[in-house]
Amino acid sequence: MTSSVATGEAWLVGDVGATNARFGLVSPEREVLHTRTHAVADHPTIADAITAYLSERAALPMPRRGAIAIASAITGDRVAMTNHPWSFSISALKSQLGLDRLEVLNDFTALALALPHLAAEHRLQVGGGGPAVGAPLGVLGPGSGLGVSGLIPAGAGWIPLAGEGGHATMAPATDREGAVLDRMRRHFDHVSAERVLSGPGLVNLYNTLAALDGVPSRGYTAPQIADPEMGTADRICAESTTLFCAMLGTMAGNLALTLGARGGIYIGGGIVPRLGQRFAESPFRARFEAKGRFSPYLAAIPTYVVTHPLPAFLGCAAVLAD
Repeated sequence: MTSSVATGEAWLVGDVGATNARFGLVSPEREVLHTRTHAVADHPTIADAITAYLSERAALPMPRRGAIAIASAITGDRVAMTNHPWSFSISALKSQLGLDRLEVLNDFTALALALPHLAAEHRLQVGGGGPAVGAPLGVLGPGSGLGVSGLIPAGAGWIPLAGEGGHATMAPATDREGAVLDRMRRHFDHVSAERVLSGPGLVNLYNTLAALDGVPSRGYTAPQIADPEMGTADRICAESTTLFCAMLGTMAGNLALTLGARGGIYIGGGIVPRLGQRFAESPFRARFEAKGRFSPYLAAIPTYVVTHPLPAFLGCAAVLAD
């Protein structure tokens, strides 16, 4: 059988965040043929970054179609990133790259589209429950921001949701969380879920807890705060990480109720997979289920951590295969 590469067919895919842009070439069979990561700050425009990537593709064919997942709301031809100054026209980028087809979608819409294609080894279940066949799926994940999306079944396929749920207002579930959010409202016009459930959000939690307890902030970064050794040495770091997981459980439960996502809730992004077993042992699942009269409803819904290294590539390939 002749391979897609031998016949000159490869698709450009990308996952562009505020810090890094990951580009790749995939076959129509969703095999990743080549991939590289570029620092966003190293390129003045997305076109420059993609052109630089394509120059590294060695002997692989030049793609004629592509799909790019990006951390931004996609509402028309003009795209402006939420957490980075890159801005571009989809039609102009398509022309500049010489593509016959270019799809640009929100990064968590791409992650949602990847969910049906995840193998069992690329998801880790946290807690109990089992998926209901033919029910919606939900996905959220903290990274540079907080992405939220979902999939609604439609016949033999799925309809992805393109929303900005990470900017919904964060609600407290305990007095301690209430005190944290009250204090954060002194500094932010709107305390969204992203203000606490992201890399910068973890830093916000740490600084706010330190201020509440009268402890000097040591200026830790999000990776330092989440580091297990740091958590052992510094109780504020430990509480910040625990609170982060609990509040993520609140948002995940809200998403499950809103979408009726009895097919499962998936956690993506760059932070949670690095927490490993500590996330499974955190208050996340208990908080996910803590919805009063609807606790049995939530207890039946499975929650998974996405462990695939490039899930957005799967979602981009799914768009191009449609």
